[in-house]
Amino acid sequence: MKKSFWIAAALVLAAGLTVYGVTQDKKKEGYTDTPVITGQKWKVHDADRPVPAVVTPGATPGAPPSDAIVLFDGKDLSKWKGPKGEGHWKVQDGYIEESRGGDLQTVDSFGDFQLHIEWASPAEVKGNSQGRGNSGVFLHGRYEVQVLDSYENLTYADGQASALYGQWPPLVNASRKPGEWQTYDIVFHAAHF
Repeated sequence: MKKSFWIAAALVLAAGLTVYGVTQDKKKEGYTDTPVITGQKWKVHDADRPVPAVVTPGATPGAPPSDAIVLFDGKDLSKWKGPKGEGHWKVQDGYIEESRGGDLQTVDSFGDFQLHIEWASPAEVKGNSQGRGNSGVFLHGRYEVQVLDSYENLTYADGQASALYGQWPPLVNASRKPGEWQTYDIVFHAAHF
């Protein structure tokens, strides 16, 4: 059974989730006489707590921010590869479509990241449960965020769209109709030893 889905041109990876310590002014905003936040080393409104890095948002809605690495620009798969070399996905009209089977993975490796994907399952419904517009986003070769046509499609809880497949169901099923574009933002914190 063919399992097909599309990924849009807006596939971006925002780097720098662990970037801290941007200098604002010589004067620090905050307090030093407040209680410590449970489970953290910082106080409430701590003047010494590092502030997030400043990035420029995209110029238009949906455009990537200034710190993003664009993994697919709607034109080619130069930042992607298949398990044995070239990926066998079709690029057309600003999106890629799985057409001949096989996985894709990024050429570069990433640790902590935020991944924005836009995808659509086939407009014509064929099959049911896991046989309906099924794919996934694999993280570090270990975890899969499920990509599945879950619109009015009965399947097991930890196999629905946006589930951490086989481990955690999504909080809600917010799936759009087949053929409509859907969006995920995946924030992943890698294990640090």
